[in-house]
Amino acid sequence: MNYICVWGILASITGIAIMFSVIKHKKSVSAIKNGTYLIFSIFMICLGITTILFKRYDSICAIFFGITFLIAGIMAPIWGKIADNKGKKRMALRAGFAIAVSYVLIGMVTDQYQLLMGRALVGFANGFYPAAMTMVSLSVDEKQVGRALGIFQTGLILGNVIGPFLGGAVESVVGMRPVFYISGIAVFIATLAVLFLVKEPKLEVENTTSKEQSKQPAKATSLREDFKSVQEQPVLVRLLWIYFFMQCVIMMLQPILALYVGDMQGTMEGAAIISGTILSIGGLAGSLTTNIWVRLGERRGYFRTISYCMLGSGVVLLLQSLPVGIWWFGVLQVLIGSCIVGINPSLSAAVTLNTEPGFRGRMFGMTTTAQQFGSMVGPVFASIVSTYIGISYVFSITGLLLLYMGFQSRKLSVQNDKYSV
Repeated sequence: MNYICVWGILASITGIAIMFSVIKHKKSVSAIKNGTYLIFSIFMICLGITTILFKRYDSICAIFFGITFLIAGIMAPIWGKIADNKGKKRMALRAGFAIAVSYVLIGMVTDQYQLLMGRALVGFANGFYPAAMTMVSLSVDEKQVGRALGIFQTGLILGNVIGPFLGGAVESVVGMRPVFYISGIAVFIATLAVLFLVKEPKLEVENTTSKEQSKQPAKATSLREDFKSVQEQPVLVRLLWIYFFMQCVIMMLQPILALYVGDMQGTMEGAAIISGTILSIGGLAGSLTTNIWVRLGERRGYFRTISYCMLGSGVVLLLQSLPVGIWWFGVLQVLIGSCIVGINPSLSAAVTLNTEPGFRGRMFGMTTTAQQFGSMVGPVFASIVSTYIGISYVFSITGLLLLYMGFQSRKLSVQNDKYSV
């Protein structure tokens, strides 16, 4: 546990330093926008604190995790639609306060059925992410959207790096239940910060004054019409598939990482700590390279950047399937973290550039649905592969899948990149 605490402190210091370095870069972004990114990043860091708690990986835990993804995936387009019609900030506040309450309630459960209901409530309360992404994308012009979403992505990465260590440290001192209470309070405070410090971005509509823009609601459409509108744009359909498969890849790898480390060292003793450390180092490496990929996307096109990141990640995953040793695996994980981190901000930038501002909340809601369903499918497929073929083959399959997606994204680059040269 001392080893975990030391690494957690180092990760926290590094994360804070990175966030302060982000705040200093105000030349290309407004003060309001910087505040928006910072608040969202803090919120995501708070969310990461509970991820250490689920230490088992069996059918019961799969159900507890899956119910959240299922309900969140179903509700995401609905919340996105409401965000477009009623306001993105209002949706972010609803989700933030509801998630805070959900965490506190989970800390009070007395049996598995109440825990299942609590996890379902977390899924229902979801909706912060698409609202936040939409607000970020609307706060900047198109040429800066990749950089803005890259900063947002940095907050996500740092949350995933720092959160588990904070959760583990708190649990070791005061027990498991207080971690949920602390998480709920932290999310509540972060949501209050959004309430007082973040301004609702205005849609820019041609031939209207600023007052008219602020009062003009999004066009009223049904969910069926929204999905049909997306189906009529092949680039958006392909982006949704990329979101789905990317989340499948991530969720195929995360649950088996400790098992793979245990196989390589011949014992499961210390495997969880080692795998957590490896993941965190990869995450920190990714937080340092996000801005590089974002700038490449601005110059060469976001689909091209996606293809580069996927091809690089795919090659490294194939190398990781060779069980050479822990150090080999750890070094390759740094490369994975450095490559794969460029995919999500580039995907979000591509969605932004191919979606009308008034439809953006609904579109990001659909991307969240694709991700949630990918989170459901990935672990199931990984468990089948690892059980009947072998754990190392999970890395081989995900590597080949990323290579295929990388070549497909390269084709999309030729057709859709607006800034490619």
